[in-house]
Amino acid sequence: MKKVAFITLGCKVNQYETNSMIQKFIEKNYNIVEADQKADIYIINTCTVTNMADRKSRQMLRRVKEQNKEAIVVACGCYVQVAKKEVEEIPEIDLVLGNNEKKKIVEMIEAYQKQANRLSGIEDVMQQKEYVELGETTYTEKTRAVIKVQDGCDRFCSYCIIPYARGRVRSRKPENIIKEIKKIAQNEIKEVIITGIHIASYGKDFKEKYQLIDLLEEINQIEGIQRIRLGSLEPLLITEEFVERLTKLEKVCHHFHLSLQSGCDETLSRMNRRYTTKEFEEIVQRLRNAYQDVNLTTDIIVGFPRRNEGGI
Repeated sequence: MKKVAFITLGCKVNQYETNSMIQKFIEKNYNIVEADQKADIYIINTCTVTNMADRKSRQMLRRVKEQNKEAIVVACGCYVQVAKKEVEEIPEIDLVLGNNEKKKIVEMIEAYQKQANRLSGIEDVMQQKEYVELGETTYTEKTRAVIKVQDGCDRFCSYCIIPYARGRVRSRKPENIIKEIKKIAQNEIKEVIITGIHIASYGKDFKEKYQLIDLLEEINQIEGIQRIRLGSLEPLLITEEFVERLTKLEKVCHHFHLSLQSGCDETLSRMNRRYTTKEFEEIVQRLRNAYQDVNLTTDIIVGFPRRNEGGI
């Protein structure tokens, strides 16, 4: 039985997709081992949100070959998606896959094993119009399950590469999400984390009006699920109507991660964040008024460059 090891860098979306890939290998009777063990196949699910993430991805891709020089090394994920040429220059890598190719990773590896020539498969995610289903992902090593509900982002913040790594917004069909969570609940997992690249945009690509709050209302009714956690949220999602409906959902945890990014309105404008510090303050107060025990966290980018005559 061949051994497969995974290294996952970056966000919870990557963790969900790693779980999906692990499940596919288990179904094909592969043995999953820890990343520091000797394996026949190493799969590095890369991240590209910062230059540090890029560097760490490259380091991991080179390092695993030292554990077994005969192993197949697979690079997939966001860094691969936006830096294909750089990745292909790393000699330790045998198989290069983008984000959409994760769904057929077992088949790609088995094809490589038959011909023993380096393979590369990366679709243009900017042309992707629909959400790519990875299948029902019930595998998790933890007591909570990460649930991916959408992919892509249309916001194009001036500092962010993610839309180019993930493409435009594609929302997952609600019936598929509900079906997956019901199966997870049957496995006695009581907590789910709702995640995506930009979950505030969930449903915007549907023909009929169906938004994140509609999905949360359905999830709240699933028997066996006791806690619903939300991933990072676009602040502008937190309208009075959204909060009014959200407070009626007793399973939703009162923790909200709202990425401020800067406390300066001029900088927010250059970042293309589409809100002001005053609007952000009003959003925070809205949540504080709704929940006495609210827990709020945020992100701040420091050292954002000023615009000058030569550009940014």
